[in-house]
Amino acid sequence: MLRRLDSALSQYVRPGSFPLAIRMVKEDEPLSQRTKRPQRDLKIQVAVCQTFSMARRYGWQVAVGKEDINCPLALTAFGFNKEIETFSCGEMCAGMFTETKLAGARTELEVPKFSFNQYKYILSAPISKADYVPHLYLIYGNPAQIMRLLTAVLYKDGGYLTSKFSGRLDCADICIETIKTGMSQIIIPCYGDRVFGQTQDDEMAITIPAGKEEEIIAGLEGTHRGGIRYPMPTFLRYTPQYPEHYYKLFSAWDKK
Repeated sequence: MLRRLDSALSQYVRPGSFPLAIRMVKEDEPLSQRTKRPQRDLKIQVAVCQTFSMARRYGWQVAVGKEDINCPLALTAFGFNKEIETFSCGEMCAGMFTETKLAGARTELEVPKFSFNQYKYILSAPISKADYVPHLYLIYGNPAQIMRLLTAVLYKDGGYLTSKFSGRLDCADICIETIKTGMSQIIIPCYGDRVFGQTQDDEMAITIPAGKEEEIIAGLEGTHRGGIRYPMPTFLRYTPQYPEHYYKLFSAWDKK
């Protein structure tokens, strides 16, 4: 199934980096030997968004836990450390993303969160290389590619897709919101994703919950038959207009 999904994404969307399979790993689940750990293997600590970029740009299978992550906001959201008042009071938000601590507290309240110690690792790898059963898929692309995937998501049931945005902690939107709601999410890469994940200005992303593979493949095929394509076709059957003095050539030719 993973190969079929990866093949469909390659055929109909053509993303510029590897589409990812992501799993939240519990304490008693082993990691395969080929899984890279940033602190152990690279001697660095990282942001979660940084690991997604490692996986989608290098083609690595990467797992990160408490010891690998140095982003205190992500450590809180993913339940690797306990949520404490210093976070929930809005202090981490105020003066940067919000005007006041009160406004910041409202933002922190809405951050998707796992419970403390619910999971041990965040595991990500290209869909075609993952040796585990994922909880969700993450695909980065340009806006046209994400729109193309959006049409596939909505192909079966129609309607609209609703997503939440705050400009920060998109790793929580990617993993936690998608798993908790069981719904795809449009992702506007956050500030940290752009700084640490080096996500570019022309990129955004979409998530797809595991279990929706057949639906997405059918959606890509169905919308393709319906005429929704990537690269986007352009309308070229028109007569161009030129500067007025160009047309003097026609008059000159007529006089010959």
